Amino acid sequence: MADIIRLLPDHIANQIAAGEVVQRPASVIKELIENSIDAGSTKIEVYVKDAGRTSIHLVDNGKGMSFMDTRMAFERHATSKIAHADDLFALQTKGFRGEALASIAAIAHVTLKTKQANDELGTLLQIEGSQIIKHEPEQCAKGSSFEVKNLFYNVPARRNFLKSDNVEFKHIIDEFERVVLAHPEIAFRLVHNDQEVYHLLTAPLRKRIVDVFGKSYNDKLVPVSENTDIVRIEGFVGKPEAAKKSRGEQFFFVNNRFFKDTYFNHAVTAAFEQLLPAKMFPSYFLFLEVDPKQIDVNVHPTKTEIKFEEDKAIYSILRSAIRLGLGKFNISPTLDFDRESEFDLPMSMQHALPVEPEIKVDKSYNPFNVSNQSSVYSSNTSFNTSNSSSKGNGFSKALNQAGFGSEETNGSWDQFWNPEDVITETHELEQLSIDLPSAAPQGPFLIKGSFVVASINEGLLLIHYRRAYERFIYDELMRGFFVNPLGSQQLIFPLEKQFSKQERLAWEEHTKTLERIGFAWTWEDDTIQLNGIPEILNESTVLACIDKIIEEIQMGALDKGEIAHTVLAQLAFAGSMTYKLGQDQTVIADFVTQLFTFEDHNYSPSGKRILATITNEQLIQLF
Repeated sequence: MADIIRLLPDHIANQIAAGEVVQRPASVIKELIENSIDAGSTKIEVYVKDAGRTSIHLVDNGKGMSFMDTRMAFERHATSKIAHADDLFALQTKGFRGEALASIAAIAHVTLKTKQANDELGTLLQIEGSQIIKHEPEQCAKGSSFEVKNLFYNVPARRNFLKSDNVEFKHIIDEFERVVLAHPEIAFRLVHNDQEVYHLLTAPLRKRIVDVFGKSYNDKLVPVSENTDIVRIEGFVGKPEAAKKSRGEQFFFVNNRFFKDTYFNHAVTAAFEQLLPAKMFPSYFLFLEVDPKQIDVNVHPTKTEIKFEEDKAIYSILRSAIRLGLGKFNISPTLDFDRESEFDLPMSMQHALPVEPEIKVDKSYNPFNVSNQSSVYSSNTSFNTSNSSSKGNGFSKALNQAGFGSEETNGSWDQFWNPEDVITETHELEQLSIDLPSAAPQGPFLIKGSFVVASINEGLLLIHYRRAYERFIYDELMRGFFVNPLGSQQLIFPLEKQFSKQERLAWEEHTKTLERIGFAWTWEDDTIQLNGIPEILNESTVLACIDKIIEEIQMGALDKGEIAHTVLAQLAFAGSMTYKLGQDQTVIADFVTQLFTFEDHNYSPSGKRILATITNEQLIQLF
């Protein structure tokens, strides 16, 4: 049988390696910037065309390369960082594998101009698909200039897998932010399609974070600092009120190298225990310094996964350091043993004399008198608004014991209270829900806070009317959205809101949809100026609504239908927050009847339950 195993040609081997190292234009920028940092640069500028598809041009003021080194740098596994195997456990630089430049040159047109400080002339090197086109002396400035054009020109399948320019540029921003946060001592500039995106001067870490993510971050950061024999921790975490639904601003660095680690992320989350609501994520910018011999960065081609020898100890130290930082700024709960164990009284009562409470007893009350019991236990009790004020009402007690309300409301069913806490924390609606009636109930109706309570054959029906109104708004908006643009109200004085780079990219990615639902805006740097807003919103709710929209669309790439649902659902939620149904029985009846005309009347657009029932059997069991 003939031999079938053979060595791959170098250009094919390089293209295969490129599949691991160069996944998209952002990968090229990451590798080039890291090389510039290793070269001792204090200023790095990146110019990008069409999110890197057309060209990527990096200029630095580093130490440059010699004539021979420019050629060797593009060979596979050629590196100045490693001489012995032991060097892998004492790495202080970014790149060390010697694959990056070879991989880039295998799938693009590369032009390098570089010059060392003491040389009279620099070097020009041109490579296309691993083939050297030109290599000669060239007059150029100190440092290096890399220009990468026509990425994936000879691997069309890879080029076809690239996403839209907005998506690819978002990945570029991700990689750029990771590097600039790790090196605030270096000045950076990023220009996309001739528009400056970042111009970052050298600054302390806190200033660099604010420069990258916006001025609003200046008041959101809590410093964290800890120094032990195992690890040194420095950085910042965001205050609990700055937490988001997405994991956007979460950065771990070890020895100034960005990495991802779910185990350490859990340590941060644990430090915020009882400070954040469910499904909310804190921001953090945490720098770990560990003996290079105690970590292995050679785990993944992109070097974002790192093994730690003392990971359990670092977990505990990290959690304690964050908790301590939050405690110092009176954010986390703490015990003060120096305080006297006395009651904290309001200022208005601190100088008032205590008054002994007076106990009054109704001596004429007879618990065996049938007339005193009839209003509570009579099976013929009529539950309507006229008798609902009776504090001993059996219906009132049933709902109170079920968790819907309190007996300490003076018996008034038309008082507004806040049921949201009850719903979100103890989920009574879900616990009491059974098969819902097939037809709309026919009164009588009671209003209790955000609930409509109606009598039905099976027992009692509870309707969360604000969520029902949210469903009304959403369905109407969706019907109109795909036919005509929704109405927009023009503002006399524009509203302003500062965005981060990532937030602006997310917003601009869905420009057509946002314009179609009624938003009109202009930009002043990264500050959006809203000139028009959807008719359903008002100036007091629009900014909070925009925050929710940004959070949702940043959590994943969405198609037109999904982004329409996301945006319109947020509009419906915002538009329903101030809605009050009132006490008019006719209006309530019409409202309930209309709800049952909707195909999906059981849940709000955000997936929250609208209807629940308390059966007659459940009511009987309560007594």
